[in-house]
Amino acid sequence: MSFVEKRDNFRPESGEAPFKPNEIFFSHTDDRGVILTGNHLFQKISHYSWDELIGAPHKIIRHDDMPKGIFHLLWETLQSGKPMGAYVKNRTKDNLHYWVFAVVLPYNDGYLSVRIKPTTDKLEMAQNLYEQALEQEKSGDFTPEESAAFIVSEVQKLGFVDYSAFSSRVLAQELSSRDEVMKRPINTSKVRFQQMLDFASDLQSETAGLSQAFEAIGTIPTNLRVIATRLEAAGGAISVLSQNYWAMSQEISGWFNDFVADPRSDFAKIRDTIDECWFLNCTAQILQEAAGEFEKERRQLGSTDVAGEQKNLYHLAVEQTRAANRGMTKIAEEAERIATAITVMRRYISGLSMTRVMCKIESARLPSGGESLSDIIEQLGAFQGTINAQLGSIENLGRSIQSLAQTLINERDEKQVSVTA
Repeated sequence: MSFVEKRDNFRPESGEAPFKPNEIFFSHTDDRGVILTGNHLFQKISHYSWDELIGAPHKIIRHDDMPKGIFHLLWETLQSGKPMGAYVKNRTKDNLHYWVFAVVLPYNDGYLSVRIKPTTDKLEMAQNLYEQALEQEKSGDFTPEESAAFIVSEVQKLGFVDYSAFSSRVLAQELSSRDEVMKRPINTSKVRFQQMLDFASDLQSETAGLSQAFEAIGTIPTNLRVIATRLEAAGGAISVLSQNYWAMSQEISGWFNDFVADPRSDFAKIRDTIDECWFLNCTAQILQEAAGEFEKERRQLGSTDVAGEQKNLYHLAVEQTRAANRGMTKIAEEAERIATAITVMRRYISGLSMTRVMCKIESARLPSGGESLSDIIEQLGAFQGTINAQLGSIENLGRSIQSLAQTLINERDEKQVSVTA
């Protein structure tokens, strides 16, 4: 008796359609969303015959509980050439329903959707969010575009930069939970990506602290000029030091804002790139598993070319892996650029240190009135100590991210060889 024939075909009269955590299914459509192929699980769970599915619009399985906003996000993302993940509630021919986490991506002048069963509490969060969006849509308050914007704003309230970051993190959690349910070993890639994100968050915090330190230093040249004025003729040297210090601090601040603080810089986008690579990595994992499912099929799947679809899925998995590796290469390069930047920053700080030494010398020469100057010298010392500590932390974080990115590239290369072998 074949694998397929052993499958449990029990089906309830109402409620949720049977769909197990270890199952994975997919469907392939043209660019208009018309179904071209699928695997056995797609047909089985939807409860339509192949004749009813092939040539039908994919919305044949769309559930009325789904807000249009999520599909607006879907098409907007796909048309930009990128894959997207989302929780989706579908309906079956016999009016049952089932929830999936779907990954949809451009594929052969059309689209391919791979689905797994959600097993985390994030599904409940998505359900509540969809209910709110759907209520506004039905009342006429939201267009699909406005509904999509509402969904994005809600996930941003949860701490995600955008919907892509949200779907990346959720997909990783769903796959991790699925591995636990299926008693699979811990996925080391998930651990490494999470570590990279943690380091990237710490990097942002340290960078913000550095920015605050630069703002604080802005008062020092002014204070030096005030002291120079009070000292009259004896303050000439202090006045010159004040001008030099102001020029150097402005140069540091300008460089920092352009290179690091600007949200458009590659430095600021490290975390976004990690999220994108993580999503691609997870997508490759699902595609590879979906391709493996074809090896278990022992029946005709409508007009589906089983061997051809299996080959295409493996090819897609390799493509996603390569895209993830390109992104991780960028991350590693940016992390290396951070180390180079630290060298530049330390050169700037050395210049400020010389100014501090000169101020100390001038303070010792003054017959009186140098107490305030001594206070400034202490401020400069404290500032430089803080800056050096933060620079060291940023450099270490950058090196850690670089090492993890390279490790992931090597691991994925090995898996890619096993897929194509």
